[in-house]
Amino acid sequence: MSRPLSRITLQDVAREAGVSLATADRVLNGRAGVRGQTVERVQAAVARLGYRPNLAAARLARGETWRLCFVLPAGSNVFMRQLAQQVGLTAEWLKGQNAYIDLVRVDVFAPEELARTLERLAGRYDGVAVVALDHPRVRAAIDDLVGAGVAVVTLVSDVPNSQRAHYVGIDNIAAGRTAATLLGRFAGGRSGSVGLVVGTAALRDHAERQFGFSQVITGEFPGLKVVALGESFDEEERARQVAQRLVSEVPDLVGLYNVGAGNRGIATALEASGRAKELVFIGHDLTDDTRRALLRGVMDAVINQDAGHQSRSAARVLLAHCAGEPLMEEQERIRIDIFIRDNLP
Repeated sequence: MSRPLSRITLQDVAREAGVSLATADRVLNGRAGVRGQTVERVQAAVARLGYRPNLAAARLARGETWRLCFVLPAGSNVFMRQLAQQVGLTAEWLKGQNAYIDLVRVDVFAPEELARTLERLAGRYDGVAVVALDHPRVRAAIDDLVGAGVAVVTLVSDVPNSQRAHYVGIDNIAAGRTAATLLGRFAGGRSGSVGLVVGTAALRDHAERQFGFSQVITGEFPGLKVVALGESFDEEERARQVAQRLVSEVPDLVGLYNVGAGNRGIATALEASGRAKELVFIGHDLTDDTRRALLRGVMDAVINQDAGHQSRSAARVLLAHCAGEPLMEEQERIRIDIFIRDNLP
C-alpha cells in the first residue's frame, strides 16, 4: 500500500530512484554534477510518488535565515494600525520559516524622511515591504535597496516605476470606480455635487482611486459633478473639517466619497449637520469606526482590503524572492470586498 502523499519524503524519492539522499537533493535543487540518466531516474521517482518538497524544511536544513522589515505609516490611520497588528501575527508565523520581521513606523507623507528611512535599511535586511509615496526621492531609495541585493515589495500603495519586485494591494483604480458606481446608484437619480475627500494625491493609491471615481461619475452619472475642497492627510480632524466645509459650502451636495482614512471625522461632521441620513457616504476599510457608521446609517458602503491577507502576502512574496522560490500568483491577489450594513461579518 502506498503511503499518503503528505508523508512522502526525499528519502522515499532517493530509495525509489536507487540513489543516495545527497544525489536526490542535488537533482531537486538543480545543482550540477549528476549524470543525465540519474537525473531522469530521480525525476521519474518524484512523478511516481507525487513528491512535493517542503520548502520551509529545506530552508531550515540549509540553515538559511531571512530578516525582513515592514515600513508602515506613523499616525492615527486606523487601517494602518490594523495592518501593523497583522504584521505582528505574521511575524509569529514566519519564525517557523526561519524568517524574522522588524516593524518601522515613519511619516510616509514626508518623502525625504521616508527615503532616509529606506536608505538606512541596506545591508541590514534581506527584504523590505513599504507603504510608499510615489516620489522621485522614494523611487531612488527603493532602487538603491534593490541594487544592494534587497528584495522590495510595495504594500497598499504602489511605486510602479521603481525596481520593486512586486506590489501587494488592491487595484485602486477599480476600487475608485466601484465607489463611484455605488454612490451613483445610492443617489437614486438625484443631480448635484459629490464631495471628494482626499488624503493626498501624492500617495498613488489615493490618486488612482480618485481617477477611477471621477472617470465613472463623469461618464455614467452626468447629473453628478465632483467637488474637492482640500486634503485630509488621513487625519480625523482634517477629514472632519473638509467634510464640514463640503456640507456648508456646497448647497446641492448629494454625497461624499472618502478616498483614504479619517472616516470617523467625516461621520462626526455629517451627524452634526443633521444631514447624515440624506447624504450618501462611501469610504474605505472596515474598522470599528466604519462598522459603527454603517450600523447607524451614516455610511452606506465600505470598500475593504483585508489587512491580514496583505501582511501575509507581502511576507510570502519577500520570502519567495529571498529564497529563489516560485510565487503562487493567484494566492497573492488582493481582492476588493464591499460591505453594507446587511452583510457585516
